[in-house]
Amino acid sequence: MLNLGVLILLYRELGKTKEKVSILGFGTMRLPTIKNNADIDKKEATEMLTYGIENGINLIDTAYPYHSKTLDGPGNSEGFIGNFLKENSYRDDVLISTKSPIWLVEKHQDFENYFEKQLKDLQTDYVDIYLLHSLNETDWEKIKELQVLDFLDDCLSSNKVKHVGFSSHMEIDYVIEILDEYPKWEVVLTQMNYLDEYYQSGVMGLDYLKEVNLGSMVMEPLRGGRLVQNIPPSVMELWDMAEKKRTPLQWALQYLFNRDDVHCVLSGMSSLEQVKENIRIASEIDIISDNDQELIREVAREYKTFTGNDCTRCGYCMPCPYGVDIINCLTEYNIAQMMGTPKASAMQYFTLIDDDSRADSCIRCMECEFICPQMLNIPDELEKVNEYFGDEFNHFR
Repeated sequence: MLNLGVLILLYRELGKTKEKVSILGFGTMRLPTIKNNADIDKKEATEMLTYGIENGINLIDTAYPYHSKTLDGPGNSEGFIGNFLKENSYRDDVLISTKSPIWLVEKHQDFENYFEKQLKDLQTDYVDIYLLHSLNETDWEKIKELQVLDFLDDCLSSNKVKHVGFSSHMEIDYVIEILDEYPKWEVVLTQMNYLDEYYQSGVMGLDYLKEVNLGSMVMEPLRGGRLVQNIPPSVMELWDMAEKKRTPLQWALQYLFNRDDVHCVLSGMSSLEQVKENIRIASEIDIISDNDQELIREVAREYKTFTGNDCTRCGYCMPCPYGVDIINCLTEYNIAQMMGTPKASAMQYFTLIDDDSRADSCIRCMECEFICPQMLNIPDELEKVNEYFGDEFNHFR
C-alpha cells in the first residue's frame, strides 16, 4: 500500500493501453551522479525514487544508454532501476518503460539479444512499455529490413512486453507514416514544451495521437532544465504580468498538464527537492486562463529573439551536395543560443544528426551562397555551429 500523504497525484488513461498512469513520469536519464555520467549516486537516487513512488508516480522511464560514459551506452540506468525495484519490492507498483537501442542493431537476432540483456538488468520477466528508441527515417528503413515488426510481435505474444511503441524526434508526416505501417503501436514518446510547439512533430503530432487514441508520453518538458535556469530578465518581466503568479517550473509543467492530448510528462529529475516540487505541481488542478495561454506564447516569442541566426527552416538550401544537414544544424544551434548553453541542444545535435551531416562536414563549396531567402552566409553560419558544439560530444559533466 502506497503512502500518498496529503498529495493526490493526477492520473490519466494512456490511450488504448487503458493503463492508468501518473501525469508525472520519472525519467531516469538525469539521475544524480558522483564522478561522471555513468556513476549514479545510488543513495540519493534511491531516496528520490522512493519518494516519487510513495507519493504516486507509477511510471519509470529508462533506456539502454542512459547513464553511460558515451552517447551509445551501455548505460547503468536500467541496472540501477532493476536493483532498486527488487530490493524495495516496488515492481508491482510501477510501469516500466524502456527502449530498444535500434542504432546498434545489425542483424535480426540483435533485437532479442539487447532485449534479453535489458530484462536481466531490470531484473524482471516483462516490461510494460517497450519503445524503439529515437526512431528516425534512416533507422526505420534499416530495422524494417531486419524484421523488427516480427520481433515486436514475438515480444507481445510471449507477454514479455505489454505495450509497444517508439520515441521520436521526427516531423509529423513521417510519424504518421510509421504509425500506419503497424497496427499494434500503442504508445508514442515525443518531445514537447512551450518552445517546441512547431518543432519536430509538435502540437500536430499530439493532436494526431489523440485522434487515433494512442498513448502520448512527452519528454523534455523543461528543455533539459533550461526553461527554469538562468531566465532572461525580459522573460521574467513577461511572467510577472500573468493573471496568476507561477514559477517558471510551474509554467512549463502546467502548460503540458493543461493539454488533454498529453497523458504522461517525463521529467528527468536530479535531486530529491526537484522530485518533491514536481509532484506538488502535478498534484494541483491549475487551469491556465486564455490570457495566460497567450502570455506563454509571448514568452516563447521572446525566447526566440535570442537565436543565433535568422534561419526559418524553409529548406531552400537543401539538399547539400556534400550531405550537410544544414537545417537541423542551424536549428539546434539556434535553440542552444535561446537557452544560453550548448547543453540545451548538444545531445540532440550529436544523436539526431549523422556524423557526416554535421556542420564540420561543410567544405565551403558555396553552392548555397545565393539560395537563402534570409541572405545568410550559410558556410559562415555552419562554422559558428561547429565552433559552438565542437566535433564530438563532451557535455556529460
